[in-house]
Amino acid sequence: MQKIILLRFGDMMLKGRNIGYFIKRVRTHLVEKLKSLNVSYQFTHDRIFIDYDVEDEQEIIKRLKEIQGIHSFSIAYVAKPDLDDIILKSIEALNQDLNKPGLSLKIETRRTDKTYPMTSLEITKHIAGKILSQAERKYSIDVKHPDVILEIDLRKDVAYIYSKSIKGLGGFPYGTQGKGLLMMSGGIDSPVACYLAMKQGIEVELIHFESTPLTPLESVQKVIDLSKKLSKFTPTGQIRLHLVPFTKLHEAILSKVFDPYIITVMRRMMYRIAEGFTKKKKILCLINGESVGQVASQTLNSIAVVEDVTKMPILRPVITYDKQDIVDLSKIIDTYDISIRPFNDCCSIYVPKSPVTKPMTLYAVKYEKELPYETLIQEALEQTITLDIRESQTIEIASYGFTVKEALDTYMKEKGELC
Repeated sequence: MQKIILLRFGDMMLKGRNIGYFIKRVRTHLVEKLKSLNVSYQFTHDRIFIDYDVEDEQEIIKRLKEIQGIHSFSIAYVAKPDLDDIILKSIEALNQDLNKPGLSLKIETRRTDKTYPMTSLEITKHIAGKILSQAERKYSIDVKHPDVILEIDLRKDVAYIYSKSIKGLGGFPYGTQGKGLLMMSGGIDSPVACYLAMKQGIEVELIHFESTPLTPLESVQKVIDLSKKLSKFTPTGQIRLHLVPFTKLHEAILSKVFDPYIITVMRRMMYRIAEGFTKKKKILCLINGESVGQVASQTLNSIAVVEDVTKMPILRPVITYDKQDIVDLSKIIDTYDISIRPFNDCCSIYVPKSPVTKPMTLYAVKYEKELPYETLIQEALEQTITLDIRESQTIEIASYGFTVKEALDTYMKEKGELC
C-alpha cells in the first residue's frame, strides 16, 4: 500500500507576511537533509508531502527529527478520492498501525476540495460504521477524549489517511534568526544550550578555550566529538569550531589572581576574547550553558560581574533548567556519553577551594591589573584554529601531541587531511 509522509509547520505559521521565507528555508534544509535518499516532494502553502521508498522509512523519520521548523509529521496512506477506497485504506491503516485492543476512536475528515458532493461531517458519518465493523480490532467511539484520531485529508485527486502524529523539532528554520557564537565547554550544559539555540533558528558557531598541555588533549577531543553530534542539526551537516589557545592567559591567571577570584577573572577573559572574535563577523550574540546557581560562577552576582566586560547580548538557553532536565535533553540529542568522559577543561581544572559566590567588579578589575591581558588576548585571537566539523568526519587527535596545534599538524602530516 502506497504511503507518503505529511509534514506540518508549527509556530512558523504565525509569521504573517514572512511565512514564505520561513517555509522556503525549511524546504531547503529538508531537501539537503534527504538528498542521499530516493524521495520526491509536493509543496503546498501549509504542508509538505514526501513520496519515498518504504525501506527508507525509519532513516527518513530520524532525519526529519533533526530539522528545525517542522512541528510534526505523519506517515499517511494514499487512497483514491472515493469513499469505498477511503474505507478500505482506513481499515488497512488501523490494522497496520494500531495493535492494542480496546482503544477508543474518533474519525475526522478534512475536505480540502469543497466541490465534493458531501460535507466533511457527512463523509465521516458515512464511512465510520463500515470502518468500525470491518476493522480487525474492535474500537469504541469517543468524540471527546479518544485514544486514537483517524484523520482523513480529502483532496481533489487523492485522499491521505493517518492515525499517528510524530513530534518534530519545532522552532524556526536554521539561520533565520541570525548567527550566534556559543562558548563551548566539554560538559553537559553547553551542547544542550547549542541545540536549543539552533532549535530557535540561530545559526551557531562554536568557540572553545583550550589550555593544552595544562589540560589533556582528550578534553579537546570531547569538544570535537560533541561538535560532530551537533552538526547533524545544520542543513549542511557541518558546524564551525574555533579553538582558542588559552594556556598563557590561563597560567597568568593562576599565578597572579587571588585564588577565590580565579574563575571570575578567567570567565571575564573568555568573554573579552569571544567578543573580540566576533568583530568584523556577522555574529549578533554570545551563547552559553549557564544555569542559575549550579556552580559558584553561575550565581546572579557572578553572572553580572563576568558579563560586565562585554556589550554583546548573551543568551543562556538553559538558565532556569534543573540539572536533571539538562541531562535528560543531552541524552535525547546523544551528547551525554561524550560529555561525561573524565577529562577536565580549563574551567574545571585547578578550581579554587573556596570560589567567590558574590564577587565585586572592583576587585576583579584590581586583580586583572596584574595581568598583561590585552596582549595575551590579541595573541590568542591571532593563533585561534578553526575547524569545519562534519557529522561523517573522523578527527582523532588525542595521541598526536601535547598541544592542539602540535596534534593537528602531526595528524595532517600522517593522514594528509582531516578525514
